[in-house]
Amino acid sequence: MSSPSSVYSKLLPMPYHTVLLVIVWLMLNSSIGLGHILLGLVLGIVIPWICAPLRMHQPGVKRPLKAISYVLIVLKDIVVANIEVAILVVGPMARIKPGFVAIPLDIHQDLPITVLASTVTMTPGTVSCDISEDKKWLYVHVLNMPENEQEVIDLIKSRYESRVKEIFGC
Repeated sequence: MSSPSSVYSKLLPMPYHTVLLVIVWLMLNSSIGLGHILLGLVLGIVIPWICAPLRMHQPGVKRPLKAISYVLIVLKDIVVANIEVAILVVGPMARIKPGFVAIPLDIHQDLPITVLASTVTMTPGTVSCDISEDKKWLYVHVLNMPENEQEVIDLIKSRYESRVKEIFGC
C-alpha cells in the first residue's frame, strides 16, 4: 500500500510550481473567474506532472543567510560596476582593453556554476561566455582587462565563487 505522501508526490510532483503556474495563469488573464481558476489548476497540475521526469537533482541551499548577503554584495557590485563602465565608455576608446580570461572552477555542479556564471554576466563589464565540457573552466569576457589577468581570476574566485561554494555547501 502506498503512503499518502507518495500518492501526493505522484499527483503533485512539484507543488510550488503548481501554485506558481495557477497564479501566473490568473494574472495573465486578469481574471479570477471559475473557468480561469479551473483551467489554471488543470495546467498547474498537468505541466509539472509531464515535466517531472525531466527534472535533474540540484543541490539545495545549505546556508540561506549567506545567500542573502551574497545577493546584497552582488547588488552593490552591479551599482559600482555600472558607474565604472559608464566612466570608461564615456572616456577615450583607447582606454578600453577587452580580453578573455579562463577562470578555474572549484565547483562542479550545474546549479552553483550557473549561479556563478549568471553573477559574472549581471555585473557590468564582464560576460560569461562558456563553460568547459569538464566543468573545470569558466570563460569570461572582460571589457577592460587589467595588465595582470590573475587579478580578474582572483576577484571572481574570492568575491563570488567562494561565496557560492558556501551557499551550496560544495
